[in-house]
Amino acid sequence: MPGRPRQDLNRADRILDAAADLLIRLGYRKITIEDIAQQAGIGKGTVYLHWRTKQQLFEALILREAIAYVGELMDGLRADPSMVLPHRLMAASFLIVHDRPVLRSMFSGDAKQLQAGMADSAIRGHDLFATARFFDLLTRHGLVRDDVPNQAYAWSAVHSGFHLLGNLDPATAEPDVRARADSLAHVVRAAFEPAGRPDPQVLALAASEIIGVFEEVIPPYRERIYGYRRTSEPT
Repeated sequence: MPGRPRQDLNRADRILDAAADLLIRLGYRKITIEDIAQQAGIGKGTVYLHWRTKQQLFEALILREAIAYVGELMDGLRADPSMVLPHRLMAASFLIVHDRPVLRSMFSGDAKQLQAGMADSAIRGHDLFATARFFDLLTRHGLVRDDVPNQAYAWSAVHSGFHLLGNLDPATAEPDVRARADSLAHVVRAAFEPAGRPDPQVLALAASEIIGVFEEVIPPYRERIYGYRRTSEPT
């Protein structure tokens, strides 16, 4: 970020790396700022130079993971524009989340407090706008049906359900992750996509436009991650 010393950014990432490791091992509720400072090999006060609260620190961590997630989706779309087909995009998203333990933690009960705090963040409004543009693009290019009620909600419910089932019913015998992604793709294709094979030129244009939407998400995320300023003493 312009104006921010590189060493501060490196230190911020080291703190976030420590927080990620603890989140995976201990869960959100059990972690303290002291734990994170010790894991990062710095003083507690140094953490507060970057984020005023534990909530802000973990919000930054989740946003950093989101940048990586969006980056992987963009790489896939650039390599193969047909990945913009909803069933392929959803399966790719599922596999990316599965491979990133911090993102997986967002689907556990322990992370609900963190998610609730993020719901009133300024980033939330930006995300909702990007989501609306995303579905508008898919609809405009004829890649999703236009007769699905509350489409964004239905899409989110299907996606979340495939992630959450193991937590809701641990006794459920789940297939391997690739098989679950394939099942998700099948459901999305049957429920959300119109019949017929899309024109490759349409796919290329849609992929390019969606990459543009994703690219607009990243700068405010980076600002939110690294741009916090301490305005009061920590309590």
